[in-house]
Amino acid sequence: MYRTHLRNQRQAGVYMVRVTVPSSKYVAYERVSTARQGRSGLGLEAQRKAINNFATSRNADVLARFTEVESGRKNERPELLEALTLARLTGATLVIAKLDRLSRNAAFLLTLRDSGVRFLAVDMPEADDLTVGIMALVAQEEREAISRRTREALAVAKARAGGCLGRRSHRPFGGKVGRTLLTDTKKDLQSIT
Repeated sequence: MYRTHLRNQRQAGVYMVRVTVPSSKYVAYERVSTARQGRSGLGLEAQRKAINNFATSRNADVLARFTEVESGRKNERPELLEALTLARLTGATLVIAKLDRLSRNAAFLLTLRDSGVRFLAVDMPEADDLTVGIMALVAQEEREAISRRTREALAVAKARAGGCLGRRSHRPFGGKVGRTLLTDTKKDLQSIT
């Protein structure tokens, strides 16, 4: 029937061609590392805006949005698993604002790359398998550098605080002043006895 209809249109001199391009389907995944970042909403809002702008520019539909407040170090993330499942079932592409929002673990990213679910990062939409592999290794190196810098900064802060970090209410007698008072009290007790 379709061919006959086309033939009739050609014979009648009608050459109007209508091509409908199916729109892309995306499943959005957004992640922040801490509950404080999640409460502020700024990181999530920026990711959401980047994904929405990208989807609009590609004339794509965002089927669902999955948001998670979880460390990128953890590989077991329930929202990500749901997003991957939906993407696999619908043939959609998992879309993220930045590659490091998925993980900074190269093995995790490379396993995801090989899982059969297509994903893309808005900040590198044309990235191929080689680029994703290289960026996964760079992301892991950055994670290790962040961890190292944090440990070094905490060691300096701990040394400055006299060995105690955290809220003053958790320190005996309120910190250094309390230790001085305690030491003076011990000396007073020793002099009495």
